[in-house]
Amino acid sequence: MKYILTIMLAFAFLLNANAQTTKTIYTCPMHPEVQQAAPGKCPKCGMDLVAKKVTVKAAAKPVQNPPAKKPAPKAAPTKKDMPPMKDMQKPTAEMQHNQMPAMPEADVKYTCPMHAEVVSDKPGSCPKCGMDLVQKKKENNQNKSHQMHTDFSADENADKISFQGKTVRYDLYVTDTTVNFTGKKRHAYAINGQIPAPVLYFTEGDTAEIYLHNRLKKEETSLHWHGVILPNWEDGVPYLTTKRIGPGETHLYKFKVVQNGTYWYHSHSGLQEQAGLYGTLIFRKRDDGAMENKYAAVLPLMLSEWTDEKPNQVMRRLHTANDWYAIKKGSVQSYAEAIKHNAFGTKLKNEWLRMKAMDVSDVYYDKFLINGKTEQTIETVPSPLSFGEGSGVRLKAGDKVRLRVVNGGASSYFWLNYGGGKITVVANDGNDVEPVEVDRLIVGVSETYDVVVTIPENMRYEFRATPEDRTKYASIWLGSGMKMPAPELPRLNYFEGMKMMNDMMKMNGDMKDMGMNMSLQTMDMNQVMYPELHGSQPMKHDMGNMEQSATPQDHSMHNMASTDTAKIQDHSMHPMQQYTCPMHPEVVSDKPGKCPKCGMALVPKAPSPSERAGGEAHEKMDMSTVNGIRTLNYDLLKSPEKTAFPPDAPVHKIHFTLEGNMNRYLWSLDNKTVLETDKIMIKKGEILRLVLTNNSMMRHPMHLHGHDFRVLNSKGEYSPLKNVIDILPMETDTIEFAANQDGDWFFHCHILYHMMAGMGRIFSYQNSEPNPQLPNKAEAWRLFKKDNRMTAFKAQVGLESNGSDGEFMWMSHRYALNGDWHIGIKPEHGYEGSLIFGRYLGKMQWAYPYIGAQYRYKPKSHSIEKNLFGQETIHKNYWAPVAGFQYTLPWLIVADARIDMYGKIRFQLMREDIPITPRLRFNWMVNTDKEYMVGFRYITTKWLALSTHYDSDMGYGAGITIIY
Repeated sequence: MKYILTIMLAFAFLLNANAQTTKTIYTCPMHPEVQQAAPGKCPKCGMDLVAKKVTVKAAAKPVQNPPAKKPAPKAAPTKKDMPPMKDMQKPTAEMQHNQMPAMPEADVKYTCPMHAEVVSDKPGSCPKCGMDLVQKKKENNQNKSHQMHTDFSADENADKISFQGKTVRYDLYVTDTTVNFTGKKRHAYAINGQIPAPVLYFTEGDTAEIYLHNRLKKEETSLHWHGVILPNWEDGVPYLTTKRIGPGETHLYKFKVVQNGTYWYHSHSGLQEQAGLYGTLIFRKRDDGAMENKYAAVLPLMLSEWTDEKPNQVMRRLHTANDWYAIKKGSVQSYAEAIKHNAFGTKLKNEWLRMKAMDVSDVYYDKFLINGKTEQTIETVPSPLSFGEGSGVRLKAGDKVRLRVVNGGASSYFWLNYGGGKITVVANDGNDVEPVEVDRLIVGVSETYDVVVTIPENMRYEFRATPEDRTKYASIWLGSGMKMPAPELPRLNYFEGMKMMNDMMKMNGDMKDMGMNMSLQTMDMNQVMYPELHGSQPMKHDMGNMEQSATPQDHSMHNMASTDTAKIQDHSMHPMQQYTCPMHPEVVSDKPGKCPKCGMALVPKAPSPSERAGGEAHEKMDMSTVNGIRTLNYDLLKSPEKTAFPPDAPVHKIHFTLEGNMNRYLWSLDNKTVLETDKIMIKKGEILRLVLTNNSMMRHPMHLHGHDFRVLNSKGEYSPLKNVIDILPMETDTIEFAANQDGDWFFHCHILYHMMAGMGRIFSYQNSEPNPQLPNKAEAWRLFKKDNRMTAFKAQVGLESNGSDGEFMWMSHRYALNGDWHIGIKPEHGYEGSLIFGRYLGKMQWAYPYIGAQYRYKPKSHSIEKNLFGQETIHKNYWAPVAGFQYTLPWLIVADARIDMYGKIRFQLMREDIPITPRLRFNWMVNTDKEYMVGFRYITTKWLALSTHYDSDMGYGAGITIIY
């Protein structure tokens, strides 16, 4: 009986203990370390907490005190009062020292396989990626660099060492959010509560498992793994390679990491990339510790831009040729400005060629960012061998820092300059190159560069990213102490660029054919606009940022702005050195200067064969160096290993001409958009050789999904491997890649708005295996085209004292629907209007045939009038179908000829938006109905202008014009 009672008491005790130790807590799916007693939002990423039942086990021995906890985080902000996303940026393991509190000593500790800096004295989940912590053994510091992700084993088949990686998981949550970069709250997209998205780290050989959780309220989303070689269905282009990921859905991307280097990821859904969906992707080498031990720090730098405008509004403004962005950037190039710069004739010739003002970029941005901030200082970094563990190590004189630079901008190119001297380029688009030392380089949209900089003294040196239009910049400061700024890039000489483009443009809108004389960025046509290359305005240092007085030193040795060519270029000391123009070799001078024909900077002339035979000490022409400033170009890049394909491999050669029309913002290959062409069929096993000619005034960063390609340059068999090639105006470049995949792959311009305006093609492998995510291939292709079909609407409504004049237009790539009206405020003025629909023809879209209808009403009191053809003007209730033809003439004058169903003809000439000053515009119109109009508008905001005009029917008027 005693035994029975004992068993019953023990059973009752267990039941009671279980009832007392089971409870419900609320935790974050992404950050399981977040636990609360009540519902709410995660303080780290803003996600809703979910209910979870936990059991607290009864312990026979006293419970040990837990390690010291971090201060409790503040309550999660709501969408309305969320702080600027730049302030939510989390430090990465490679960028900042470990900020976790010191753990008490224990025999066994736990760490994250992905984030070695995360250490705990008990099991759990990684607060950065959610992976289960694993037991960590005591080890010597010398071995740490080999134990991060690597696992080497013998390969019995190849008699070599092969790498067996781990499966590394990330959970990425895409959410709507509110940010404040400029003092104004704006909608954006975030991944795990961050802009930019978290840096993802893998090691070559790992298997990546990335779960994308779409928590957007209404939109689909996606992620493309830029530059990554992976199975076609993992590439991340909706309806082309990967299935739809709708709101509330979760999608797994899974692929083997077969590369190493700096890459990135971004949304390929609509314009989401512009509003925050982008992040850095790092593939470490198998023995990354050996590489990182060379540097005091290895820092990922994500370059990007921010606009307070909604991305679809940006696209609409570009598509409707609205020049508000030029006003904001100071690049209107008005008549008044042309006169001020002694370039009025240049301006007139530019318009004679039917070109509007030139610019090097399309969009005005409110902020430019590095890792989500406009400026930041990095004084201490983790020890390279600790991989983020331990206290920070202060950057000091002599330290080398490797920067993994990603241009995640939607449409901005960035100049990179360093206040501490030279920049050494060691990798491009994830591929190693032989080190190249330059003074500066420009990073094309979507390109990545690994560069190395040295900290010369115990000071703080600026690494600056300046957009190509030089409107603003973003910076990081390396080191501590007195600030040593990077060179400041002066304002562009737009009229010099306009003069050069006038000389290079044909009357039909084509660029003059330069063949292979221009390639690989060796002759940048925009250099005529760079004052620092001509000695007229050397780059300046902002000494106002100095925090203390500088000690006497030769600071010019730490920057690239010196214009003392004699000190920098030995060949300038040679009395026989001559200079020539890259574009006009017949121009020869015995001193540096500018070409009198095109304005380009003269470069050192290469020696003649007889001079070389005579042994004279002439330096080879180096078009990368102008005025003592060496700028990176693709011809300087050399792969450390041979990249040439077998000479007997079959070659499939394709030539593309890159074309565009800024007036209507149409971008194409061979005058066809991606929606207007079929897929290009290719065969596995052949070599695709693409010859790309840029017949537009803009540069284009052309990106190929899922492949690396060779950029054919002077290095021959050692030509570099890339996945993006930036092609300058008038350039012709050749790339080639091995057709070794399956499926459909996108080839497109990576300026987001150029891609959405049609600039791309699809390469499709013949006899490919079916894509398991897209079972209905025809329907998927239709939906892909639908996703990439952009339309735009614009309207202009004048409200003045004599009446209302207005117009509207809906347009696609080729078609447009136009309407206009003229309503007098007095009954005797009458009213009229028309509605027409047509298609733009030709590469430049200067021709526009149309059909439609017109209506006119005027009181009977008006006398009968005749037009210039002797035909009577019918006044009251006149309605008739019409057919017509518009054509853009030189000086941007639009000629319009139409005939109605009664045989009445009207011919009209007009021009709008003549830029007298940046904001003051002149308009005029005259037609054969003996009607005419002249007027002015002064643009006050992007939506509003003050206006006045005289109309032959309605007289004088003044008021406002609403612009949409």
